[in-house]
Amino acid sequence: MQKRKLGTSGLEVSAIGLGCMGLSYGYGPATDRSQAIALIRAAVARGVTFFDTAEAYGPFVNEELLGEALAPFRDQVVIATKFGFKGGKVEAGLDSRPARIREVAEAALTRLKTDRIDLFYQHRVDPDVAIEDVAGVVKDLIREGKVGHFGLSEAGASTIRRAHQVQPVAALQSEYSLWWREPEKEILPLLEELGIGFVPFSPLGKGFLTGAINETTTFDSTDFRNIVPRFAPEARKANQSLVTLLGEIAARKQATPAQIALAWLLAQKPWIVPIPGTTKLHRLEENIGAADVALTPDDLGAIAAVLATVTVQGDRYPAHLQARVGR
Repeated sequence: MQKRKLGTSGLEVSAIGLGCMGLSYGYGPATDRSQAIALIRAAVARGVTFFDTAEAYGPFVNEELLGEALAPFRDQVVIATKFGFKGGKVEAGLDSRPARIREVAEAALTRLKTDRIDLFYQHRVDPDVAIEDVAGVVKDLIREGKVGHFGLSEAGASTIRRAHQVQPVAALQSEYSLWWREPEKEILPLLEELGIGFVPFSPLGKGFLTGAINETTTFDSTDFRNIVPRFAPEARKANQSLVTLLGEIAARKQATPAQIALAWLLAQKPWIVPIPGTTKLHRLEENIGAADVALTPDDLGAIAAVLATVTVQGDRYPAHLQARVGR
């Protein structure tokens, strides 16, 4: 697979990574461990070198899964994980105290069966801890060889700039896709200015842009999408027009809607690396195939024209989670 560099950090990864959260957490029952390991190793065999996890995914079990799956290939891959929640539990609230960051790093090294974390993200900005202090402790971990690069997730522009002055930020991970383009206003220009890479999560709109979800789709009771306003049945019905138009473009390119959505992200900037997640081998192969879909200026113009006619309905997060982003 093609490689990309995340900004000016020198961190080189496959053009498409693998978001591993859904194997353990967030989208219904966890995948059988042996099947999940097989999927991760299938990604390696197909050229994926960038794998994303967090202590909060489980908590802890997703890191353990990656540690086992990637141990035979450790020097061939880049592993990103995250700190920032009390006890690793999202529902417990934020905690980016320097002592806690160190605890998370040491525990993650053990779970990941490795001697270094290639990319260590703050999962969400903690308003009770100065970002300069967060960046400072990660800087120390980098000096000690336990961490390779520093990242932020869903951070606002001023926070990114302040953190970057203490320890260069290699990558920002935030939501970005054809149906969530907010980062284009302020974040992408800032990242370009500072030489920071961008790692879009939910690049397929939490599955909606694949065309596999409609207004009648039901989710498992533990699926996060049950509380997302954008996935309310009436919103899904209203948003179906975007997927229909995406499908028409995909048919012309002999591709799938998911591949067009990922190829569109890749075409925005050379330092953007999406991390679609999946539990299925055929979807993994479909997503990887997006790296070979070349969108021409005419294609991009057609997509832009489509987007101009569509107003996506529904917030991307319920209010209590929306309060944690963009700080």
